[in-house]
Amino acid sequence: MCKSLSQLLRKIRACTQCADALPCGPRPVVQAHGSARLCIIGQAPGRKVHETGIPWNDSSGDRLRHWLGLTREQFYDPRKVAIVPMGFCYPGKAASGDNPPRPECAPLWHARLSAHLPGVSLTLLVGHHAQAYYLRERRKRTLGETVKAWKVYLPLGYLPLPHPSPRNQPWIVGNRWFEGELVPELRKVIRTMNL
Repeated sequence: MCKSLSQLLRKIRACTQCADALPCGPRPVVQAHGSARLCIIGQAPGRKVHETGIPWNDSSGDRLRHWLGLTREQFYDPRKVAIVPMGFCYPGKAASGDNPPRPECAPLWHARLSAHLPGVSLTLLVGHHAQAYYLRERRKRTLGETVKAWKVYLPLGYLPLPHPSPRNQPWIVGNRWFEGELVPELRKVIRTMNL
């Protein structure tokens, strides 16, 4: 057990646990501070994030910040927002989009990181990988049903979201209630956190 968060973050950023399975090599991307009040758990860094080392530094991140009503300054302040992907490194390309996050990361690091984030009052579960890991049997049959039931998860400290990738545009268009109803409520919740 690492005694300090900074020690743990150094260990995570130096991790090579699954280096042989990463086509671009390891480059763990994480953002955290002990005073963070919001935690965002997404999938894994994309190629652009891998290249820059900045989480959500792509069009998906632009859309996510828009949904949250946060500026880049607020979003990238680790004292306010922790960013903890299911897989810390870019997993490489798949036939359609990127490969899923490496399965080693979350069991290896998430509980240890969470122990150093006592101020987190809301965790956003972005995409089905995060929802499957954290909600387990409480998850609904589909991602859409899980996201639509967000009020059920809020008392548990979780709020499920679809992935903001441009590839999900058809889902967003087909589920207009998401941006029409849930996003304004999400922004209200975020505003009450005074980030």
